[in-house]
Amino acid sequence: MNLDTARAVADAVLWEGYLLYPYRASSAKNQLRWQFGVLGPPLVAGGNTGIAEDPTMHIECLFRPGEGARLSARLRFLHLVRRQVQLVTADGFRRVEEHTVDGRTLLSFDEAVPCELSFGPFDTNELQGVAQLKLSMPGGKDVEDIRDAGGTLEALVERHRKPLTGSMALHIERADVPQWLRLTIDLSNESPETVADRAAATASSFIGAHLILEIEQGMFASILEPPDGLEAQAAQCRQHRCWPVLAGSTADDGLSDIVLASPIILYDHPAVAPESAGALFDSTEIDEILTLRVMTLTDEEKAAARATDPAAAAIIDRCDAMSAEDLARLHGVLRDPRADFGVTATGIPEPFESTGTPWSAGDFDVNQVPVFGESAPAGQSQGDRPPADLPWWDPGVDASVSPTTDTVLIDDAEIGAGAIVRLRPHRRADAQDLFYAGQTARVVSVYSDVDGNSHVAVVLTDDPAAEMHEWYGRYLYFAPDELEITA
Repeated sequence: MNLDTARAVADAVLWEGYLLYPYRASSAKNQLRWQFGVLGPPLVAGGNTGIAEDPTMHIECLFRPGEGARLSARLRFLHLVRRQVQLVTADGFRRVEEHTVDGRTLLSFDEAVPCELSFGPFDTNELQGVAQLKLSMPGGKDVEDIRDAGGTLEALVERHRKPLTGSMALHIERADVPQWLRLTIDLSNESPETVADRAAATASSFIGAHLILEIEQGMFASILEPPDGLEAQAAQCRQHRCWPVLAGSTADDGLSDIVLASPIILYDHPAVAPESAGALFDSTEIDEILTLRVMTLTDEEKAAARATDPAAAAIIDRCDAMSAEDLARLHGVLRDPRADFGVTATGIPEPFESTGTPWSAGDFDVNQVPVFGESAPAGQSQGDRPPADLPWWDPGVDASVSPTTDTVLIDDAEIGAGAIVRLRPHRRADAQDLFYAGQTARVVSVYSDVDGNSHVAVVLTDDPAAEMHEWYGRYLYFAPDELEITA
């Protein structure tokens, strides 16, 4: 059981979208927060459901218990903290949005604190019925005195938390396959308070809610890629606003002792990239680019971000303190795309050869790489180095690849360069692709990517610049199922 790995990913999920670049309260994108995994309160004034998120989550997964199997669940979420600045006045205190004391800027804004509620371990035999568990997180109020350099009280910073209440129901039933059971979990926010606006709803929500499930003496099955014989049962598992993925061992047998039930869709065995220097609260961004953008903020912009939130201040400070070596590490690595398929990379250092460990340009000469593919030039065996100075990603390294003569199956016929086809874009087609719908094109070449997918390069038959595009290699690319052979 590797709970640390699961926790690292779960932490990234927990804080995803918490605060976005440029990490300032004044930024429009930070006026509406808490995008993922929000269990909102069930009671809203006037039935205006638009002010609160759905109060429920539903998770189903499959597991095989061994002798003495025990199940544990950890519910993790953020608890909203409303920060209010109170300025000292002659008449007492007055609420303000912003105040500066000796160069320190204080802002009224929303923070959050991470919370975890643990349940179990339960004997799996005890969960054959429905186990109803109460969720409870107390509210509270903390007050921070803000004094100037002379010790005079200038302001108060109050932090308020509303109590959270809810329930978690666990139920186990037998699956249709011997030795396998189905685990069903329902999470509900049961706040008794009727909320009238979005701010009040958020204050009574479980934010970024997700589960870490662990089993002792047993194994969970993958829902994405289930073991043989469990495909039908996995397909029947229903999820609502949550997605269970394997998060423990990294074996390829579709089994694990840990499941992460995430509010965002992940693959099995997700992991934080070792090159990542820390959280940036936006996993859709490239760390290097986002870090460089943070470093280029003005001193005034950085000060505003630091005043917005302690977590934002930590990001600014970490980016400012990064060395040239730290930045170089963010620049990226090359990983062997064939490592998962058992291809031996002769001449590559052993850790990379056996595990796909990332390497940098300084580890070895990238031109001294093996030939990958099913065939090799005369006199050269599989795994030998190519005679030309070609990197591993160049098609010339693989003698079995020939884009200008390779073919692909379309409408039960093999077609290749020179074939005339009609364009029928549909696979994630953008507006640019849709402009070409129904037009005819000439196939120039056929390519295969590292995942084994085919891509057909074409030029339009009625494009007066077709020859120029072909000479420059500026093709349009379509999947085989987006093409049809013309009569």
